Amino acid sequence: MFDHVGIRVSDYQAARAFYEKVLAVFGYKVVYEMPSMPTFCGFGADKPMFWISQAHEAGHASQGVHVGFAAKDQAEVQAFYAAGLAVGGKDNGQPGPRPDYGPTYYGGFVLDLDGNNVEAVCHVPQA
Repeated sequence: MFDHVGIRVSDYQAARAFYEKVLAVFGYKVVYEMPSMPTFCGFGADKPMFWISQAHEAGHASQGVHVGFAAKDQAEVQAFYAAGLAVGGKDNGQPGPRPDYGPTYYGGFVLDLDGNNVEAVCHVPQA
């Protein structure tokens, strides 16, 4: 069901230090920090599954929680995105490749009715 989860933090450096220590207990570490966003990183063993990012100013569209749902293929990502918009969600990133996130990353993002950033993501390369 879940591919990854992300939370917003008020102090990125302090939160990163905190999670580096507590998640090390499980063998997790920072496995990805987006070069274009140095206040955004993902923890995991091999693949980032728990993300933290610096919270933006109040009222920013993506202040809530981020949840990435695992999709079996790109068509499922597109269907998730279309369904989200059809029931009142707002576009937060049309379905498509996200090469900055990984070579086979294909995701689509919708803000739900409360402003949470929900995503469908597929890691399977298209044939």
